[in-house]
Amino acid sequence: MNKNQKIALGCGGAGCLGLLVVLVAGVVLYTFTGRSSSGNANRNFNFNLNSNANRRSTANSNNNSNTDTTPSSSASSSMSDDDKHKLFHAVGMTGDTALITRVLKKIGMVSDAGVPTSEYAQFAKDHFAWALKNSAFIQEVNTKEKAQAYVDEHLDD
Repeated sequence: MNKNQKIALGCGGAGCLGLLVVLVAGVVLYTFTGRSSSGNANRNFNFNLNSNANRRSTANSNNNSNTDTTPSSSASSSMSDDDKHKLFHAVGMTGDTALITRVLKKIGMVSDAGVPTSEYAQFAKDHFAWALKNSAFIQEVNTKEKAQAYVDEHLDD
């Protein structure tokens, strides 16, 4: 094997690795932006953190005793971070808005009133890094059907 062939193999390998990173980033981005065939999905609920943060701060500035930012379930504290990320990723792949809300409540990222908790923004940031490290799991739930089956199996754990 001559020098040019070695260089070509190295560049080809680096290109494949780059494509793999782009693919994983695309899957994560696709999951976060959501999917809806009708186009009527509420995109602000999951992704516009500034809007939700303002609602929470308004409640605090009015000295309201409303507990909207309290997580709805103590089950979230018994789940590992890895399990939370798996459930979060799988439910995002389903595209089912009601189910997404139910899971977010279960993992403690949304209150009973549907207001994201203070932990949600950091969890969403951490999820990107988690997804890069867990491509095997992402492949396990790479279709709506597989993702739905995973959520159905683990939602009531």
